[in-house]
Amino acid sequence: MFFQIFELQLLCALALDLLLGDPRWFPHPVRIIGWFCVRLETFFRMLFISKRLAGAATVCAVLGVTLGLVALLLWAAALFSPLLVDGLAVFLLYTSIAARDLIRHSREVYAALQQEGASGLLAGRQAVAMIVGRDTAALDRPGVIRASVETVAENMVDGVAAPLFFAVIGGICAPFLEMSPVVLAALCAMGYKAVNTMDSMFGYKNERYIAFGWTAAKLDDVVNFIPARLSGLLLVVASFLLGLDGKSALRIFFRDRLCHASPNSGHSEAAVAGSLGVQLGGSSIYFGKVVVKPTMGERTRELADRDILITNRLMLVGSALFLMVMLLLRRVAEG
Repeated sequence: MFFQIFELQLLCALALDLLLGDPRWFPHPVRIIGWFCVRLETFFRMLFISKRLAGAATVCAVLGVTLGLVALLLWAAALFSPLLVDGLAVFLLYTSIAARDLIRHSREVYAALQQEGASGLLAGRQAVAMIVGRDTAALDRPGVIRASVETVAENMVDGVAAPLFFAVIGGICAPFLEMSPVVLAALCAMGYKAVNTMDSMFGYKNERYIAFGWTAAKLDDVVNFIPARLSGLLLVVASFLLGLDGKSALRIFFRDRLCHASPNSGHSEAAVAGSLGVQLGGSSIYFGKVVVKPTMGERTRELADRDILITNRLMLVGSALFLMVMLLLRRVAEG
């Protein structure tokens, strides 16, 4: 068989995401993790005087609860049927991937901008406000497009690449632990989503979270270290495959990838900026305050509406390449 069972299971999870996305009526595991984050934050803030210690305890507790509940669900499913536990593991893997939602939300921004006159810009601001943390009320048209492009480029890592990375790593390690590859893959992917969710909730550099969220932010930096860098390189390859400016993508990737305040976010954004021939980063407003970020790329032209769609294609091709590389790594590891 050309594809192994684990590879087919992983492809099935990815296909489910591309077909269905995140059903808004369903109690998504990330929302459940977020619920535990809120409750455990309150508990440990009352338990510890030190905000950093309270934050570290919350991270350990959320990660432990997430892995424990997922393991319990998979164990219970295994009591009924091997097919049931494999199906549940594939479902959990599917929920850890967010490619369809990235495309859907960014295309909503694109569609809003197509409205005629000033209503298009107003609708674009409202649409992009659903996917970014910055204030959008004063954004001009290029600002709306930039926010959408940056979001897709950055979130390719934590929404697609990193969950696939940890799923495949789990599949590689499974034989050594005498576990089913897809079961350990699901555990690893959900563990990653717990870390990433905590960073999104606690990783703010404001008075409330600068100390409390330190552990969550640093742990997120660690787990995204390899996926972010590999994503940037593969987005360069995707640029060549899509007939974009691959040479510029490569040059800007190596020149600007460390300009971002985050040690991981700049790699994919720099590659996309070079590929499109545009400049990303710069000034944005967060909670009423202007935050000036280093720029990535060169402003050879103004951002255009179509850049949102091109970035989506880059993300999809880059993600496919990422999965291919990881599965090849697994084949090599198996000998």
